[in-house]
Amino acid sequence: MEEVLISGRPGKRRAEIEGLCRRHRITVTSAAPQQLTALASTPRHNGFGARCRPASVGRTGGDPDFRILVEDVQDPRNLGAMLRVCEGAGVSRVLLRDRGSAPLSPAVARTAAGATEWLEVERIVNSVREIERLQGEGFWVYGTDPAGEPPWEVDLTGKLMLCLGGEEKGLRARTRKACDRLIGLPMQGRVESLNLATAAAAFLFEAVRQRIGATSEDPD
Repeated sequence: MEEVLISGRPGKRRAEIEGLCRRHRITVTSAAPQQLTALASTPRHNGFGARCRPASVGRTGGDPDFRILVEDVQDPRNLGAMLRVCEGAGVSRVLLRDRGSAPLSPAVARTAAGATEWLEVERIVNSVREIERLQGEGFWVYGTDPAGEPPWEVDLTGKLMLCLGGEEKGLRARTRKACDRLIGLPMQGRVESLNLATAAAAFLFEAVRQRIGATSEDPD
């Protein structure tokens, strides 16, 4: 973080933030409300804003063998919520297909609740090319599809990349075909599907369960 911008009257909250900035040697600048609205792309900024340095590659602390590829996510809030799930599950890198997906906007960052500062997100052009590259590096690539096998019946340990599709049509046909296997959630109610972030949580934390179990059983 390079700079914190503050508008409004002095108060307890402002004093607290200014104190934290001094402690961490971050510049504090007084700003007009209109400046913060332009910076945040919304008037709902509560009088505070920040300028951050561009994210650096390799900043993640997640599992380097645990990755996600995402296509055609058009809702910024859905994308942000999914990134929050990925960071919480220990994913190291998210490959986001550039064409057809929402940009990494302030709305995405707000919904991600800080996850965009920790996750390595790489925008890609061609999903199939990235899948083939990772398969060549020893990754198993599983696509998500309603007709796929339940994730708890599939080995999700080791080098793993899960491919998730957008809100309307899911994964593209060529992407599904390039995957080693398809996994899906067997819906038990009347709704036909879950939103992206909720489905991602189910898949990812099943993988987390298996991966923690595999680590605890390793005699080394």
